[in-house]
Amino acid sequence: MMVDLNKDVKYIKGVGPNRVKLLNKLNIFTLKDLITYYPRNYENRGIAKNIIECIDGEETLICGIACGRISEVRLKGKTMQKLLIRDETGTATITWFNQSYLKNMFEVGKEYKFYGKISNMFGKVSMTSPVFDKQGESKNTGKIIPIYPLTYNLSQNTIRKIIQNGIEEVKGNLTEVLPKYILKEFNLQEINEATLNIHFPKEFKDFELAKNRFVFEELLSVQLALLELKNGYQNEEIGIQFSKEAKMSDIINKLPFKLTNAQRRVLEEIDKDMESTKPMNRLLQGDVGSGKTVISMCAAYKSVKCGYQAAIMAPTAILATQHLENYRKIFDGLGIKCELLISAMTKKKKTELLQRLEKGDIDILIGTHALLQENVIFKKLGLVVTDEQHRFGVKQRTTIVEKGQNPDVLVMTATPIPRTLALILYGDLDISIIDELPPNRKKIDTFAVPKTMEERVNNFIKKQIDEGRQAYIVCPLVEENEESDLKSVEKLYEKSKTETFSEYKVEYIHGKMKAKDKDIIMEKFKKKEIDILISTTVIEVGVDVPNSNIMVIEDAQRFGLAQLHQLRGRVGRGEYKSYCILKYEGKSETIRKRMKVMCDTNDGFIISEKDLELRGAGDFFGTMQHGIPEFKIANLFEDMQTLKIVQNLAMKIISDDPKLEKEENKLLRGLIEDKFVKRIEI
Repeated sequence: MMVDLNKDVKYIKGVGPNRVKLLNKLNIFTLKDLITYYPRNYENRGIAKNIIECIDGEETLICGIACGRISEVRLKGKTMQKLLIRDETGTATITWFNQSYLKNMFEVGKEYKFYGKISNMFGKVSMTSPVFDKQGESKNTGKIIPIYPLTYNLSQNTIRKIIQNGIEEVKGNLTEVLPKYILKEFNLQEINEATLNIHFPKEFKDFELAKNRFVFEELLSVQLALLELKNGYQNEEIGIQFSKEAKMSDIINKLPFKLTNAQRRVLEEIDKDMESTKPMNRLLQGDVGSGKTVISMCAAYKSVKCGYQAAIMAPTAILATQHLENYRKIFDGLGIKCELLISAMTKKKKTELLQRLEKGDIDILIGTHALLQENVIFKKLGLVVTDEQHRFGVKQRTTIVEKGQNPDVLVMTATPIPRTLALILYGDLDISIIDELPPNRKKIDTFAVPKTMEERVNNFIKKQIDEGRQAYIVCPLVEENEESDLKSVEKLYEKSKTETFSEYKVEYIHGKMKAKDKDIIMEKFKKKEIDILISTTVIEVGVDVPNSNIMVIEDAQRFGLAQLHQLRGRVGRGEYKSYCILKYEGKSETIRKRMKVMCDTNDGFIISEKDLELRGAGDFFGTMQHGIPEFKIANLFEDMQTLKIVQNLAMKIISDDPKLEKEENKLLRGLIEDKFVKRIEI
């Protein structure tokens, strides 16, 4: 029997009009979304402890005989229900609040099971608001219970029941998506068995086997899709073979500084690519300030010297303008024409520019998303550079590439990504890494301080400004949100302007502002007309302001480490000693570890590895826009071994069957289309 996995979740038993809205908040829209909404954890409610063995703070199962009826006490408009139970080792008090209906639920002398958090103070054992069953029943206890990520107003019991109903709907009729030979070779559970075991395992080994299967499936689908994409690039028509006579060394020798060994190594890789007949598709990874721009200049120079044009695409107008300034410093003296295309330009100026571009009078065009417009026509496009790749979708990259005849592509990012994650996210690209900073880059001193030290931090900011410097203050949110007590930009701005920093020039900037308004603010900051700029992460990818030497990040515990590092890179760009102050809240061990990593190192790659370890890959960039589906169950740090196995398998399969046309691989074709290809067009 065929199962309609696209069936709207509102038609699943137990889902009404209110619950469907809550499920949609969890990105559950269909039956398939429901049964692939995996637990984040499990509670073993099957093994009971003696009361005397109970440890304070642990969640456990205890069994006991009801010593008497429930007593009820009224407290300030509330009621408290208490039940005394005993086993052969001791007694425990079970407490509930405002649950009078329980009074007749327990029979004296009968045995019951309770699961909840233990309080053990000086040998007095108690438990508050546990789940319970009669001895012999197993509705809430006596088994492994899945724990799901939730949204407000949706309980664990409710989502469990709905998922159970969803699994009942498929009734073991799910179609297998992995070929038999893969299931057999890697000892993977069949899809129906695995689906049941991932949600409701009888033993922990059942869950482990099910998890292994779905992790394997998820990683394999992504790896196959990326390899197929890469293979497609390489088997395309012949690309541009740039001449060996156009030497990058000609421009390198004219630079006012020496390149690092890492930069030279990367340029050799790019030079080799450009002189090959295959179109270059290379990812250039480099930490903040590692000198990626000069790499793109050298590549653009080679393209122009061979009679081709280059397109440089940046995510913001202000960053594009900064690139133009840097390019012109080098290229103006060489007779190479660089121009800027952004949305804010007048119609007349834009029309004139596009005419020159089509005629070939412009060698290098630098711009924003405006480069993607249909009326942007190059005479002879040879090289495409996208800066801050994670801000652009795969589709956008493809759109600009199609403006030429198989031009070379250089993709740049300042977000340090662990190599393993880079292989996942950009498996369709070759990877180059600049793992060395120029010698003139100053170390940024980083301090993590609790919010209680706010006044001390503010005094430090004032001291720096009085010495002629400027400061960034970064907040996570734009406006007050009822689900969060975080400071918003607007609220902090008002307080800073009228109270904390009233004697200084304070402005704010955030992502909801118009691009033009943001550019005006950033330009004023660059010209030293603003002392303190309060911002969201919109400044993460931004203009260089050499005079700004202090970065304060509010609620630092809310950011990923990679993002904190990216933000920190906004300072330390000038001659002055620079500081980053992380203000945090919370005392958990994870928060402490994360803050320590930021204080201990300025190496973006070490930080990204730690970020992956501590947070997983789920939301590595804050907002993922690369078109890769988010991992539902795989964790790239924990599942590294599986990833290596899967990468080898995927390479073997694609090498043998590049288009997955063989009978035994037809299921894999369907798997890719379902999980990946449909989404890569984002």
